[in-house]
Amino acid sequence: MDSLTAIFSMKALLPRTFWTKNINEVSSDDDRDAFYVADLGDILKKHLGWLKAFPGVTPFSAIKYNDSRTIVKTLAAIGTGFDCAGETEIQLVQSLGVPPERIIYANPCKQVSQIKYAANNGVQMITFDSEVELMKVARAHSKAKLVLRTATDDSKAVCRLSVKFGATLKTSRLLLEQAKELNIDIIGVSFHMGSGCTDPETFVPAISDACCVFDMGAEIGFNMYLLDIGGGFPGSEDIKLKFEEVTSVIHPALDKYFPSDLGYVASAFTLAVKIIAKKLVLKEQTRCDDEDESSEQTFMYYVNDGVYGSFNCILYDHKYYSSTAT
Repeated sequence: MDSLTAIFSMKALLPRTFWTKNINEVSSDDDRDAFYVADLGDILKKHLGWLKAFPGVTPFSAIKYNDSRTIVKTLAAIGTGFDCAGETEIQLVQSLGVPPERIIYANPCKQVSQIKYAANNGVQMITFDSEVELMKVARAHSKAKLVLRTATDDSKAVCRLSVKFGATLKTSRLLLEQAKELNIDIIGVSFHMGSGCTDPETFVPAISDACCVFDMGAEIGFNMYLLDIGGGFPGSEDIKLKFEEVTSVIHPALDKYFPSDLGYVASAFTLAVKIIAKKLVLKEQTRCDDEDESSEQTFMYYVNDGVYGSFNCILYDHKYYSSTAT
């Protein structure tokens, strides 16, 4: 923790020109590919902000969001848990010394072979949302501690996930009853409001539904103690919905429905790309009716990365990027 704090403090003292100069030096070769520059101090800042905003909620970082060994090692050092989607991600996290109790296998659709891998490597927390998944876990990992993923109204999210994942309240009761018959333990509930949630109020019914599932579990005989409030939280300063707006809604909802004690890397990276081509766009190609505006020359620049590479989240998550020329 001390070394990470030092990195953060140093970053705060150095001007942007320092980082720009170093990026330019590294990328000066013509054959240099696009590369990322990571600010580990920004990640620490996010972690400290999370602990302040949610003192009773342990963060689990999704590996699929960023699987850089340096980032995972940093997150492991500051004590986060990890949300893994499969065997490869579990291997990565455990290779860095993370104990299995800090890992949740959070993919609702799993291969039986990977469920067995989790079982053989001590990973017990696993999410599920259907009878098929429940039966697979019952066959391959009888000691699993299951987390039931519920569906949410994520219509206000940029990238909706409940169209694919999550059980309704009615289905949840049936799954709880079946799990009891199979002698499979269910320890909690998870949900996800979708990537790029634009309305924090949608968390309220999701938390309320989770409370209902907790009550169902208690009636059936489960001692449920884990509430996973998902992801989709704002990770950058340049978006409309602020992290504080989300926490101001979640806190009262948790206090109301769960009165007892109860992602990090979005802005930490700078992608450095090289302009590899430039083309003059002809006036007739601009399709602009404004004579004054179209009279100026317009250029199109091509860089050595794109939407099928580092910018794929523009297509899949509808993300927006800001740029700086150096």
